Amino acid sequence: MLPELPPGLFAIAHRAGNEPARIAEAAAAGARVIEADLWLHRGRLEVRHTKTAGPLPLLWDRWELRPGWGPRLQLAHLLEAAPADLLLHLDLKGWNDRLGPAVRRAMRELAPGRPYLVSAQRWSLLEPFHEEPAAIVVHSIGSARRFERIARHLAGRRTAAVAIHRELLTAERAERLHALADALLTWPVNDPALLPGLERLGVRGVITDALEVVRAVATPGRGGENPAAMRGETHPRSTP
Repeated sequence: MLPELPPGLFAIAHRAGNEPARIAEAAAAGARVIEADLWLHRGRLEVRHTKTAGPLPLLWDRWELRPGWGPRLQLAHLLEAAPADLLLHLDLKGWNDRLGPAVRRAMRELAPGRPYLVSAQRWSLLEPFHEEPAAIVVHSIGSARRFERIARHLAGRRTAAVAIHRELLTAERAERLHALADALLTWPVNDPALLPGLERLGVRGVITDALEVVRAVATPGRGGENPAAMRGETHPRSTP
């Protein structure tokens, strides 16, 4: 049986999987999908958004600097902390071409049969997952240039989902993406007031840092309001 996205509109708790304490918090708010960032570092699948600083034992992200010499969360720890009924969204980071195969192999060994989303803005990292039965592949689009490339990259194949930065999302682009993918996701969505407009564009998944948005999406009755679902514009998942 192929994995499926939650029905109707759903929230993805952005970076909640990077810290075990935030997993329970997001789940309690009603999140059905938990996002985590994965890096391959010295043979380990590390769960973090911060980057390494070359040979220095430091982790950094924009204006944030953290010591890098303590224990680091790894994919195995995330799988232990996240209840099986939560759908994990694994966002692949960096330029290491071994990351995709390593994640696919680890998921098969550590959580055989457990469905998950896997995304990346560097689409070559997603290649190992196109034939993976447990994976829902999400092509991420963070720039206008990538948006213009997505149709050519897919080369006539339909993909399970695409995620586009909200500032890039227009009605015209939404229509073009619906022709390529079964589901449209967008980020960042940190204000509940944005939800009606996104639903009108046929957005299925909102990626958010705000528990307020998670709660709003989880409110009974909201999940069935997605216009694409109401019109019956759903497509069976196809394998590229």
